[in-house]
Amino acid sequence: MERLHVPERDCRMLEHGCDFRLKRSLTDGFHEFSSPYDWSRIASYKRTAKAAFGGMIDLSVGSPVDPVPDSVRKALAISSNDPNAYGYPVTAGTADLRDAIHEWFAAARNVDLRAIGADVVPTVGSKEGVALMASLLHFGEGDVVVQPKVSYPTYEIGTQLAGAQTLKVDDVADADSWKDVPGVKAVWVNSPCNPTGEVLSAERMAGIVRAARAIGAVVLSDECYALMQWEDDVAEADADTLASTPCALRADVCGGSAEGVLVLYSLSKQSNMAGYRTALIAGDRSLIGPMAAYRKQIGQIIPGPVQAAMAAGLRDFDAVKTQHARYQERLGMLVSALRAYGYCTDMPQGALYVWVKAKSGDCWEDLRQLAEIGIVASPGEFYGAPEYLRFSATASDAAIASAAERLAR
Repeated sequence: MERLHVPERDCRMLEHGCDFRLKRSLTDGFHEFSSPYDWSRIASYKRTAKAAFGGMIDLSVGSPVDPVPDSVRKALAISSNDPNAYGYPVTAGTADLRDAIHEWFAAARNVDLRAIGADVVPTVGSKEGVALMASLLHFGEGDVVVQPKVSYPTYEIGTQLAGAQTLKVDDVADADSWKDVPGVKAVWVNSPCNPTGEVLSAERMAGIVRAARAIGAVVLSDECYALMQWEDDVAEADADTLASTPCALRADVCGGSAEGVLVLYSLSKQSNMAGYRTALIAGDRSLIGPMAAYRKQIGQIIPGPVQAAMAAGLRDFDAVKTQHARYQERLGMLVSALRAYGYCTDMPQGALYVWVKAKSGDCWEDLRQLAEIGIVASPGEFYGAPEYLRFSATASDAAIASAAERLAR
């Protein structure tokens, strides 16, 4: 089908004091996408698992099961009849939410956003931020977006929606694999990584930033698991310590400037707020400003009371520490049980998943065998590695204990 041509048009965003030309993407409409990432493909395995003795234990989807922090629920209730509730909410975030984001970056990530020239915009969960990113940055035909070969599938879907091309590489920190490729406009980084759990050092992240800047590309750093790392020194740290993985906006990574760097973060995992849809993008203000203006026009705005809840979640570090301890225990139990079952695996460096190579060499065959004892994992094919499986620790203590018992039989 021939695509409808939409002429270029100038857009003046006085709210942000900047002029820019809307070249394509949003005016052209979304392009088609294709992806193996389709949860309906494991429906038959779930049916088998449900029929197993003791029923199904679902370790496939990384959806939190623990309570939302009291501070968050209280903030939501208190703000339910505020002006930001019965009136239209602010796209860029209330003053209190913006303050909370700045405070969180300073306390949790060792990042002074103002000092590096960064701005922020809240998003309706991080998935839409990932999926819309290429379109909001005006990528299209002839543009190339680099991403890890094994990664969260929405990176590729978002690139396809914009009509751009994906370049998958084994290691994005190996800049030689992408820096000389014509048309590279952005590089996706995911640390800690979903699904592998890999954490990039500050030195490797800094190398990515330098290489991207040298060719005029944007670094897109998805850091939604930043407070969930399991290195030995972190595991042995004092209970009051909450360590963070290196942030792309940290001074030793970005060189003291947010230029060409965008960081995404979500409260879904740290605060069990997946249903609240609370996330953010922080970084280069010359990119954030126009992005916020587009988001305002298309209605991608966090509801007012949810903004108050998000601010409370960002400030409640005690709740995050509690959740961190829960996941650490569950992951440890899961790793031991998977070893007993015959998988070769270790505690992940970060994130909430155990990534294992299929014993049969094929994720679908292993899924079939696991379903017979009532356990459902996520097929590695979803993430670009059909010879692997992903087991999620986002299940209750009782479910993890039951899974461990079955795996150890």
